[in-house]
Amino acid sequence: MIATVKGDVHDIGKNIVTVVLQCNNFEVVNMGVMVPCSEILAKAKAENADIIGLSGLITPSLEEMAYVAKEMQRDPHFRMLKIPLLIGGATTSRAHTAVKIAPNYEGPVVYVPDASRSVSVAQSLLTPEQRDQYLQDIASDYERIREQHANKKATPLISLAAARANKMKLDFTGQYAPLKPKFIGRRVFKNYDLATLAQYIDWGPFFQTWDLAGPFPAILKDEVVGDAASKVYEEGQALLKKLIEGRWLTANGAVMLLPANTVNDDDIEIYTDDTRTQVAFTYYGARQQTEKPVIDGVARPNQCLADFIAPKSSGIADYIGLFAVTAGIGIEKHEKRFEDAHDDYSSIMLKSLADRLAEAFAEHLHERVRKEFWGYAADESLSNEQLIKEAYAGIRPAPGYPACPEHTVKADMFRLMQCDEIGMTVTESFAMFPGASVSGFYFAHPESKYFNVGKIGDDQAEDMAKRRSVAKEDIERWLAPNL
Repeated sequence: MIATVKGDVHDIGKNIVTVVLQCNNFEVVNMGVMVPCSEILAKAKAENADIIGLSGLITPSLEEMAYVAKEMQRDPHFRMLKIPLLIGGATTSRAHTAVKIAPNYEGPVVYVPDASRSVSVAQSLLTPEQRDQYLQDIASDYERIREQHANKKATPLISLAAARANKMKLDFTGQYAPLKPKFIGRRVFKNYDLATLAQYIDWGPFFQTWDLAGPFPAILKDEVVGDAASKVYEEGQALLKKLIEGRWLTANGAVMLLPANTVNDDDIEIYTDDTRTQVAFTYYGARQQTEKPVIDGVARPNQCLADFIAPKSSGIADYIGLFAVTAGIGIEKHEKRFEDAHDDYSSIMLKSLADRLAEAFAEHLHERVRKEFWGYAADESLSNEQLIKEAYAGIRPAPGYPACPEHTVKADMFRLMQCDEIGMTVTESFAMFPGASVSGFYFAHPESKYFNVGKIGDDQAEDMAKRRSVAKEDIERWLAPNL
């Protein structure tokens, strides 16, 4: 029995696992997405499941998986039968499973890195001749990982005050001065042309969906996976043509360009208009706290997204952008049509193409922002390959990613952009719905670059809790992977 955990809507990998297992004579009950723990455990009992599989993409799902393991330990049924719990999804890892999930449940807890491994894992768990040795090997491996984790030297951290003193100091008055966007406010794009978006597709992640590794287009001629990659690419192109011509999907988006300034070193006040008297919301940034190397006598900066926006105290008028796009509206009826025809392959292919179109929409709209709506790179002329390599000025960091690790800001972003009007919402765990969606910020400063916040200290968690007027426990839950 397999499910995407509560608060999470992503299920491409889980559905591939379902198909792979079914092709190898396993009966699989796929419970779908956003499934609460109580329903997972009740269904497992009702179906007399031999194995439970949990999937998730966003970081809050890691906490939910640990919660499911705890609830299985509390329940005499699972504690007695020691039903195996499989863990999978993009944000999961062997180390996290060993350290954070497995200790919560005395039954087997096994990390499954990709769909291709699911069959061997399930067979090992259900074959009496293999099971004991397999579980012993897993237990020994996880114990070793936990010991390594416990003995690992902590990443050297500096104080939050020292990190702020070593922040990136950008020039907002010399060669670069913030440019006022061509409009202040919100623009909505409904039923965007899918054929236009298709021209911006980055095909690399499409192959990763199918566990085919390698850069595009070289992967099509790869000695090992070239034939399989060529076949799935050809079939993907054929289905893409069908969905564009048949208008199977609707792509909607929203952009806001607004005045903004940095306050409290790490936070960005976003204003409703250029009077800068009314704050629409504040983005609370996380700052790198790891000890930085010194190169040529100068320490590398401890970065925060707020460094890329002019401080309020400078009196300089700066700006920021917000966006949300989806290419997943209307997908359900076509998924159901494929599933009713027992064509799981086409259903998964459709979802993967919708994801590619959503990312392409984000790429295309960012280009229009740079050249038209904000206009700070009006003369830009880049190929799709250059766009994929991010050869443009500025960045578009997304909540939940390394420079902007915390998801809760999506609630403010979606409220301000009125995303419900374009068919987009966020779940209680701040996953975006539809699943084929992208959202984030636009920063224009030419020296703004992507970075990884990484580990932060207790002093920063406490300081952020005060700035946000929330309990420190909430900050610790939202930023758990960074603590």
